[in-house]
Amino acid sequence: MNVERYLRLIAGTFVLVSVLLGVYHSPSWFLLTGFVALNLIQSAFTNWCPMMTFLRKMGAKG
Repeated sequence: MNVERYLRLIAGTFVLVSVLLGVYHSPSWFLLTGFVALNLIQSAFTNWCPMMTFLRKMGAKG
């Protein structure tokens, strides 16, 4: 998989887990959902995401 596919997988996982935690544990977890959403919006405009840098250092293909 390339960086973009890993990024979508990780973002989707974070959203799903934070929503489940927000529903079943504490509504404060929805803040993580919002953070992921803001990061995705930011990356749409700048074409850069901190996770992309991390994934490239871990050896994911660009």
